[in-house]
Amino acid sequence: MIKILLFLFSLSLILNASHVEYKKWESGVTYLSFLSKYDLPSRPLYWNLDGEDRILTEEIYSGVGYQMMFDDDHKTLEQVMIPISDELQLHVYLDVNNSYKFEAIPIIYKTKHIAFSTTIESYASEAIMRATHSKRAQSAFVNGFRKSINFSLHVQKGDPLVMIYDQKYRFGQPFSMPRLQLAKIRLHGKWHGVYLGADERYYDAKGHEVEGFLLGNPVRGARISSGFTRRRWHPVLHKYRAHLGIDYAAPRGTPIHAAGAGRIIEMRRSTSYGNLTKIRHADGYMTLYAHQKKFRAGMRRGKKVKKGEVIGYIGTTGISTGPHLHFGLYKHNRAINPRSVIQVTTKKLKGEKKKQFRAIVKRYDEEAEKILENPPVLTRDRDFTPVCYVNHPKFKVEGEDNATVRK
Repeated sequence: MIKILLFLFSLSLILNASHVEYKKWESGVTYLSFLSKYDLPSRPLYWNLDGEDRILTEEIYSGVGYQMMFDDDHKTLEQVMIPISDELQLHVYLDVNNSYKFEAIPIIYKTKHIAFSTTIESYASEAIMRATHSKRAQSAFVNGFRKSINFSLHVQKGDPLVMIYDQKYRFGQPFSMPRLQLAKIRLHGKWHGVYLGADERYYDAKGHEVEGFLLGNPVRGARISSGFTRRRWHPVLHKYRAHLGIDYAAPRGTPIHAAGAGRIIEMRRSTSYGNLTKIRHADGYMTLYAHQKKFRAGMRRGKKVKKGEVIGYIGTTGISTGPHLHFGLYKHNRAINPRSVIQVTTKKLKGEKKKQFRAIVKRYDEEAEKILENPPVLTRDRDFTPVCYVNHPKFKVEGEDNATVRK
């Protein structure tokens, strides 16, 4: 099936005389500067968009892989697809009337369930890289034990490890960070494990939470006026909507607090987000604070801030219908629901939740035993996922999971 899709895709490109390029979004490039660089009309592709779509253009992050399609002369840009989350991408395309259009569409991807075991020769990270050829998998495993194991001191040659995770693939390449489900390693005859619980948080085998990064509330006493939505089909507007953060409604001038200790990496005036601050934290986290009335005096790019320190004040700058803070949380540039991290944690599961977690541990441990008995051989082959041209005059994609390309 894969070979057939590859053939159809290649044939379609030849017949329709198009050229596809894959690029990485450069640091400092904005959506509007991107439009200007390629002489794309900003009015239909930005200024005439509704507020929610315009705000989505602020979610493009540096380093994300995006795709561009040109005509054979490389003069006319026919399509651009830029991911803004694991589920959604921005789609700019030339329609049948030779006019440029904008829409947010789902990302077509495949998910592989990957499980393996290996033994350490020198370093745990080296063993994982040797088995998976994936820096993402390597990072996910090491980060799972970052609060409990010093791999440079405690690991010995011959120690076994097991890892189970899901990896998304887009255009045949790994996309986004893996979803780690189990990481186990035996040190001095004793197994240490990190398990993904039903609440999408990580625990050891006894139900003690191992995730070390917890955020504070950025606006104290404020109500949440809009929640986090990764991807939702609007039945009336007939388009996909996303709200990659949560909104705190509060009066103008209400102090905004840094949700965690970190360093300010961006402070600027944004067309859509208004006065915007970004703070980078430990463990790959970043927080975003938008629509501020003003920044607190003394705040600047590069400044270190403490958890709870005032960084700005509630306002309604940018695209906003009233005073509020749009608060975004990202891990490795992936938008995640802040409410999954901003909460009081018990640090230890109890009662019915602990009973449910025991069942999860049992299931993963049984899978790990099978992997240790019969270690699978991982290969570097990549699934081929055909380039999708949704609403494009030359191509159409049918379905999301089993995409086929037709002329």
